[in-house]
Amino acid sequence: MLLHVRHASEYTYDGPVALGPQTLYLYPRAYPYQRLLDYKLDIDPLPSRVIRNVDVEGNVQQLVYFDHPTRHLSVVAEMKLQSDEFNSFDFVLFPFETQRVPFRYREPVVDILQPYLDRSLVTERVETWARQIAAKANWQTTMFLTSLSEAIREFTYEVRELGAPYAPEQTLTLRKGSCRDYTTLFMAACRSMGIAARFVSGYLFGNPQQEHELHAWAEVYLPGAGWRGFDPTEGSIVVNRHIFLTSTAKPELAAPISGTFSGQANSVLKAELEFI
Repeated sequence: MLLHVRHASEYTYDGPVALGPQTLYLYPRAYPYQRLLDYKLDIDPLPSRVIRNVDVEGNVQQLVYFDHPTRHLSVVAEMKLQSDEFNSFDFVLFPFETQRVPFRYREPVVDILQPYLDRSLVTERVETWARQIAAKANWQTTMFLTSLSEAIREFTYEVRELGAPYAPEQTLTLRKGSCRDYTTLFMAACRSMGIAARFVSGYLFGNPQQEHELHAWAEVYLPGAGWRGFDPTEGSIVVNRHIFLTSTAKPELAAPISGTFSGQANSVLKAELEFI
């Protein structure tokens, strides 16, 4: 399947501003079943320098620098990818004791995964709820993950373009939220059962509600399977309709564009996303 995405973001300022360095996470990550065919990044005003790095979590990070005042900033990323079909459940959990939750990772993997096991957002209520789902899934790891995703899918979805994700317990209490709220709850529930989980930001093809905005889902690290995606908004495991931009232990670090400006001005953002 060929995926062609155009993501345009335009900031307008009601006065001249000096732009600080802007950090972009708008370059797709490579996966075994998905390869980048073409990529184009247009920025106006013309930057003085664009540096492409790999950040601490393995994401492609683009740092953009400017040297002249401006009243606007336009960033347009266009990408074409070949995304092949694959069997998302084609894996064997090993060591075999990890086929049941909760489990513990072996050394030295557990040391590397510590940021993705952080329990700071795991409350007693979230853990109790996760254990109830695990019990119904007979404590089977894969069944727990799919059941957890399906349970969150039953919540009431709402569009929230601005603001940080709700705390997991708030989403669980309200039983509603956006894709990033669902993902943060999914991560907390997984971490309560000893499963490393991280936040993923990207695009989703095939869902009219999600095709015109950034999407969020989770990845969990499964011994013998590596990082595997689960989308609680869709209530399913991730397949080849998802395009990965960035993954992180901390959702607040997944913004597609972040940076500062100096000057006495207010800013307005207009964003457009389309599959061409």
